Amino acid sequence: MTDAPAHTPWTGYAPSAAWDEAMDVDGRVREPYARVYAEIDRMSGDDLVSRAEALANTYLAQGVTFDHAGEERPFPLDIVPRVIGSDEWDIISPGVSQRVKALEAFLSDVYGSQHCVTDGIVPRRLIATSPHFYRKVAGVEPANGVRVHVSGIDLVRDQHGIWRVLEDNVRVPSGVSYVLSNRRAMSQMFPEMFGAMGIRPVLEYSRRLRASLAKSAPEGVDDPTIVVLTPGVYNSAYYEHSLLARTMGVELVEGRDLETTNGRVYMRTTAGRRRVDVIYRRVDDDFLDPVAFRSDSALGAPGLVTAARLGNVTIANAIGNGVADDKLMYTYMPDLIRYYLNEEPILPNVDTWRLEEADAREEVLDRLDELVVKPVDGAGGKGVTIGPRASREELAQVRAQILRDPRGWIAQPVVQLSTVPTLTDGGLEPRHVDLRPFAINDGEDVWVLPGGLTRVALARGQLIVNSSQGGGSKDTWVLGGVRHRGSSQGPAESRVELSGMASVPQAAHPDDNVAGQQAQQQQQQQQRVQGSESC
Repeated sequence: MTDAPAHTPWTGYAPSAAWDEAMDVDGRVREPYARVYAEIDRMSGDDLVSRAEALANTYLAQGVTFDHAGEERPFPLDIVPRVIGSDEWDIISPGVSQRVKALEAFLSDVYGSQHCVTDGIVPRRLIATSPHFYRKVAGVEPANGVRVHVSGIDLVRDQHGIWRVLEDNVRVPSGVSYVLSNRRAMSQMFPEMFGAMGIRPVLEYSRRLRASLAKSAPEGVDDPTIVVLTPGVYNSAYYEHSLLARTMGVELVEGRDLETTNGRVYMRTTAGRRRVDVIYRRVDDDFLDPVAFRSDSALGAPGLVTAARLGNVTIANAIGNGVADDKLMYTYMPDLIRYYLNEEPILPNVDTWRLEEADAREEVLDRLDELVVKPVDGAGGKGVTIGPRASREELAQVRAQILRDPRGWIAQPVVQLSTVPTLTDGGLEPRHVDLRPFAINDGEDVWVLPGGLTRVALARGQLIVNSSQGGGSKDTWVLGGVRHRGSSQGPAESRVELSGMASVPQAAHPDDNVAGQQAQQQQQQQQRVQGSESC
């Protein structure tokens, strides 16, 4: 561990009041960052900037984009990786796995016998008033008992260095495409470090996902046909949909490519109809089936819910999972882990006030200027009010909203998210980050992707890291893999091709412009109203 000499990219880097993951308060480099620190320390500032520019140009050329204020932009990837030690990952990975198992048990219960209600763990009114609890799918049993095939559990590290769960995402969690693309790009920028540091690979994700989806196929189907259902090219996460379809080797379809007959789902192709067994959907519940939900939807296909109820098709993730995403339900997760698993939570929640409770509401209204207030069904950082930074008018507005609808809001203390070194116009500076590890459940095991998506708030002092709020990302390096000593070549995953797009099967009536325009409008409306694909 050494101090930074003068006139390097590290010159002037000073950790903030938050927990800095690279340096302690005395400026000593933390062990996981030792190799990264030394590598950057050998560069000039111009060299680091030139590598960052090359990285940005690579993303622009590949079309790795996201939606920001209605505009498609290249997704910012910072040149300095976020490094997580193996000992830390040995807490995160089982903690995320435990969380997913409890979420699975809760969803199975809440759409079944609801023992958690009768045993007094969760109030009945909480489930009944959740906008994402759908009685229409009560009693629908997945083929292998899995409802949460893919999850994204958002974590933060507080000012004491403790990892905490910030929220759960088990509807259609997005962002894994950036994990895969970030890794490919960074392994080309720093091949020597990949070979020497033993960074755990991430590019097996698509293989794991496909295997999990195949295991969820209806009973008796040995070689299932799997498709990725996308709202279409106007959706902000379309890049991810196409990449996952291509790397899994399955078809990317839109709602108009599907039809149901006699309770079975078929895909229209140029060679005729083909039965579909598993749908990895990236369309929100309300738009998935116009018979069961929104009758004006052109994004899904009529009859999907009936086919799922009959056991003829598996929809992943399951319809109705959003009841577990509810931020008020989040406050009950520690109790649900104890109830279903008979275990203590490995990863604690952030302390949270339930504003439907009178005493908690009174305390929060007295301390609005100290706390963070969030809508229970919000996504992408939208609707969040950070009390210490809010104006009187904003505080008055959120006060009125809480009084009008206490069920719709929670409050939390301001968590000083941990910081990591980030390249800015002024050089390397600490910026706040969170982490979204992705987990895949195949019914027998919950596998957690090593690392996940690190989102970074690019503005100084900003605590909202979402890309929709102007944030960027970092490649997340988890130490503890096999080291490749004496080799200048990076791991095999650096040579895996991820660029390009998957082709979309043509609909039976490609000239149906009216339907196409309606679908485009609904895609845009879905992005504005639903927001579940926001990362």
